[in-house]
Formats: sequence, structure tokens, C-alpha cells
Amino acid sequence: MKKVLCALVVVLSFVSVSFAAPELTLIIASNATDLTNPYSYGLDKFKEVAEQVSGGKIQVTVHKGTLGENESELVEKLTMGAADLVVSSPGFMTAIGVPEIDIFSLEYLFDSFAHWEKCVDGDFGEAMRKIVLDKTYNQFRIMGYWSSSVRDVYAKRAVKSPADLKGMSIRTQSSQVQQAFFQGCGAIPTTVAWGELYQALQQGVVDGAENDYTNLTLKEHHKTSNGKYVSETHHDFTTRLFLMNGDKYDRLTDEQKSWINQAAAASTAEERAITYRMFGESKQKAINDGAVITEFSEIDIPAFKAIAKPIQDDFAKRNNMTAQLEMVRAAE
Repeated sequence: MKKVLCALVVVLSFVSVSFAAPELTLIIASNATDLTNPYSYGLDKFKEVAEQVSGGKIQVTVHKGTLGENESELVEKLTMGAADLVVSSPGFMTAIGVPEIDIFSLEYLFDSFAHWEKCVDGDFGEAMRKIVLDKTYNQFRIMGYWSSSVRDVYAKRAVKSPADLKGMSIRTQSSQVQQAFFQGCGAIPTTVAWGELYQALQQGVVDGAENDYTNLTLKEHHKTSNGKYVSETHHDFTTRLFLMNGDKYDRLTDEQKSWINQAAAASTAEERAITYRMFGESKQKAINDGAVITEFSEIDIPAFKAIAKPIQDDFAKRNNMTAQLEMVRAAE
């Protein structure tokens, strides 16, 4: 009888531990619904590491596009407490009083993935973290710098120099500095919703667009009449922010912060690794599907940089960001 009771106590203790509520639950999200998107791998890695290093004391729920496919929705949920960590482009912060963040939108700011990593993982990245925390009154804390690869021009004809863009309507992002760059090239920056871009390219509403190989091939833009020619301008090594509410982070215990920091670092490394791997895979897919590629070595990069540099200098001067711009240039 004693043995039976002891065994019962052990079983009940195990059940009690197994079903004990975690001390911290987190909801993390991106706007990407495609499970092969690098964001998805990054979110999964965060969940894996956070739950592992905490011994199950942290429980993570992952949402891949299911909390909203627009980044603005995710950011709103982060501020309201309906999400704890989200992936977003930096641009939304310009509308909420952080114009300095648009430094990430400057064309030809970074020369390579290695240059980008050296900057965001060094003094420049730390300076931007502090600016974001201070200007948003601790509302947004950057937990990691994620990549959305490098953006190129794809259009109805090959683009080797700025002159080739003259008169072409190019779907661009909404950033003023990015639109200024394409205007400087003689193009006509045009706004088209991402979900409508395939049709706009196919029907000739726009002459071209710009994005990275992975995103343009996932949407099959390279199969349209005005997206067939992909020119490796490499004008934007993109930055995406893995964000957490700063006030919530500060309320955590030191142990909980350590767990989250470890998970954020691991997820950032995973997301970048997948992004870099998919660059080559997506380029090959575009070639296999009949896209015509103009290689980076064939592009007149100095001519494009000559247009980009004054825009960089002007932005830095207007936003008191000269020191940060010099950090980036010194790291080349």
C-alpha cells in the first residue's frame, strides 16, 4: 500500500508540474503568411530557444500573418499589448515622430551583407536602438536587426545606368528619400499596393518595380511582361526590426530578460542565415523561369551612388544624423 501511495504521489506531482502555467507567455508575429519566408524561420527559432532555455517557464505563441498582413496592424497590436514581439520595417516610425529611422531607407547606404551586419551589430546599431527607445518613450525596443535581403530593379527592360530609368514608372516604397533617389534617376516613383503589383506589372500600369529576389519570385513578378528584366542594382540592403514593447521588457526579471535576449539573438541569426541562403535559391528560380538577369558587375554602380550620396548627406544634415552616417561610411 505504501508503494502504491508513493507511486501515486510521484504521478500526481508529475501531472502538476506538466500542467503548471508558465510564468511568462509571449505572442510573437510577422505579416508574412508564406511559411518559407525567412521571418517564419526566425519566429520559430525564437519560440524554440525561449522555451528551451527557460525550461518551459516561457510559452510562446507564433502568428505568421494571422494577426494581420499589414505591418501597421502588428505595430498597433504591439502598442496595445495584443502582441509582445513583432517584425516590422523601420519606415512606420517616421509617421510617429522618429524621422531619424529613415536612415535605413537611404539607397546605397550599405555596400554588402557583410557591411550591413558590421554596422547594425556595432556602434551604429546601438546608436539607433537608443534613438528609437528615447524618441518613442520606451515604447519600441529593438531586439534584433533582421534582413529582407537586397533590393534590385525589375522592369520591362534592363537597367544598367540611371539613364535607363528615365521616364519609367517604377513602383517604389513610400519613403521620401527612396522616392527622391528614383526621381534623381529620372524615373517616376509610383505607389501600388503590394497585393496589386502583379496585375499592375502585367497590364503595364507600371513599367517596373524594385524588391529582392525572394519576394519578387514568391509573387511571380518576374513572370510578368514588365517584370521580366531583373537588374542587380543592389541599391538597398534592407533592414527589418524585431521589436518588443520597452515598458514590458523593463518589467521582466533579469532571468526572464536573459531568456528573451538569448532567443532574440538566436532568431536573428536564423532569419539572416535563411535570407542569405534564399538569395541564391530565388535568383536561380528567376533564371529557371525565364527572367533575364543583368548581373551586378554589369551595372554602373558609381553613377547610381553619385545620385544617392547627396540625398544621404542632406538627410543626415536635416535630421542631425551626420555622426551616424559617418559610422556607416567608416565601416565600409
